[in-house]
Amino acid sequence: MIFETIAKTGHEEVVFCHNKDAGLKAIIAIHNTVLGPALGGLRMWPYKTEQDAVNDVLRLSRGMTYKNAVAGLNLGGGKAVIIGDPSKDKSEALFRAFGRFVNSLNGRYITAEDVGIDVNDMEYVFRETEYVTGVHQVHGGSGDPSPFTAYGTLQGLMAALNFKYGNEDVGKYSYAVQGCGHVGSEFIKLLREQGAKVFVTDINKEAVQRCVDELGCEAVGLDEIYDVNADVYSPCALGGTVNEQTIDRIKAKIICGAANNQLATDAIGDELQRRGVLYAPDYAVNAGGVMNVSLEIDGYNRERAMRMMRTIYYNLGRIFEISKTQSVPTYRAADRLAEERIESIGKIKLPHMGNGAPRFAGRMRGQ
Repeated sequence: MIFETIAKTGHEEVVFCHNKDAGLKAIIAIHNTVLGPALGGLRMWPYKTEQDAVNDVLRLSRGMTYKNAVAGLNLGGGKAVIIGDPSKDKSEALFRAFGRFVNSLNGRYITAEDVGIDVNDMEYVFRETEYVTGVHQVHGGSGDPSPFTAYGTLQGLMAALNFKYGNEDVGKYSYAVQGCGHVGSEFIKLLREQGAKVFVTDINKEAVQRCVDELGCEAVGLDEIYDVNADVYSPCALGGTVNEQTIDRIKAKIICGAANNQLATDAIGDELQRRGVLYAPDYAVNAGGVMNVSLEIDGYNRERAMRMMRTIYYNLGRIFEISKTQSVPTYRAADRLAEERIESIGKIKLPHMGNGAPRFAGRMRGQ
């Protein structure tokens, strides 16, 4: 069954990682390494079943291939998940055991921070492997990628506003933001700095209250976010929230947020196109974090990272134009842009096998 699945999804390698003593149950999925070693985050989540974890890591790793390709990075796509509750199952042993599995791949997969993981967890991974990004700056890393993902999302938003309305006046419009976590809260700050009206919701009530008290947002219920009369719907939590149950309720004419896999199905993307709703493809919009950590490979420079975020604006502009000229939904236009780059580079490169993997400049791994 698993071989049939990965044959359909085009994955190169799926690694099941188990360490009973550390309580580690993890999966590393390497989707495509034609452009370079697979870079993608580590997610920790209490999956109901192991099959759910497999499905998630396969879907997310494929998304990273397309994200890195559209972002213009010399990196392939991969992802990892740890089955567990991030609020109670974390330990040094858990992450160091995971780090050893990453190291055994000899650079074919480079890990990073994702849902349920923070920079301190990455430090434990870093003790066992150099193939990790997003560690503290004292080790030559760039730290928490969330502000960069949020800033990149803002660039994507401005591109969407410009294409839809002919201006980039973020503060002129209203936003329904779903998710007040690391990335969501940073994105909300950027919106409020420009004077925008922002409605927020999150499963974490304390995070919502901080947005209300500190940023002047208006809180709405978890399910009510779809009914808000806002100009832009911004999914910044988990994926699949634009689906058959919510599409009729969303009043926004633009969907642009930081979450991965926002569309439940391709058919939803087709329907958005039919309705005249401009969808900014998630993996093109939320590439700021991966752009930022990718610079750690050559030696991190924050100023260069911020300049790099601006390319998200231009990438979205190209995607919207492809969608318009070829009369295809924006998600298909983004896929075409990514696939064309992978195909063209694939003619001159073989998949990355790990030997001679890039070395991270200026790194001192803690013991």
